[in-house]
Amino acid sequence: MKKLKKLLEQPLLRQRHNPLNDYLFYKIMGEKGDEVQLLGFLNAVLGKTGADCFTSVTIIENKSFTPKVIGDKASILDVRAVLQSKTRVNIEVQIRNQHNMDKRSLYYSSREFVKGIKSGQDYNALPDVIAVNIVDFEFLPTKGFHSCFHLREDSEPDIILTKSLEIHFLDMVKYRRAVRKGIVNDPLSRWMAWFNEKSPPELLAEVVKMDSAIQVADERMVYVTGDDEAIRAYEMRQMGLCDLVGIANYARDEGRTEGMAKGMRKSTLEIARNLKKVGLSITQIADGTGLSIEVIEQM
Repeated sequence: MKKLKKLLEQPLLRQRHNPLNDYLFYKIMGEKGDEVQLLGFLNAVLGKTGADCFTSVTIIENKSFTPKVIGDKASILDVRAVLQSKTRVNIEVQIRNQHNMDKRSLYYSSREFVKGIKSGQDYNALPDVIAVNIVDFEFLPTKGFHSCFHLREDSEPDIILTKSLEIHFLDMVKYRRAVRKGIVNDPLSRWMAWFNEKSPPELLAEVVKMDSAIQVADERMVYVTGDDEAIRAYEMRQMGLCDLVGIANYARDEGRTEGMAKGMRKSTLEIARNLKKVGLSITQIADGTGLSIEVIEQM
């Protein structure tokens, strides 16, 4: 406890680690014992206040969370949970644009639907699903940093087909623009300030003081990053994500030099073959080149 107190008294220390490194995010928000901060964050995202707030959540831990998974550049280190209403929640962090965030979110949302029902059960037993995507790149042409989507009727958008699927996007780039305008006066903005590795120490101190759940998350991050093994995993993950971005950029640049769709396809296929030869996984190659997994498997 003395060590933890000493670390907490050094506000600049936390700036050396990015809370949106998905490994660190998982360690702070996705393990048993992290329910307080996870609830605080989800209530902020969903706009729940007062008696309307969710009061309990069950975290579904990732049992395959091994060093091999951490080192796999294409693995998804997401946070999964079930709210007291039986609603299933999937939270994913992406700090690099792999140009597939829309379909990626739909895929993992669908996974939660499938896992929430047993064979032979009525479709009415399907759970509601909420997906929360925190992205550190501009993904949507929206004005605000928080976007929420439902299935709506095109000509009458007030009519929602179902409330069973809800997909949120939290855009860190747009948030940073908003914070320059002084917009940090609500619970979600305070969480965004804490997630932002570029937030000044005085702002971090302010949001930690204002929100008890953020304070718990802050203490948890200091505790986790005080462990040498956790720091090695964090750094491994940082390097892996940077390598994946390099592969994706290389693939797209090579494709663009062909100038025409046919040439781009041929060049991308050749890159995919070379990446397969050097031992990258099929998922990594698909993320880096934009090719489907089926096409890569047939090579």
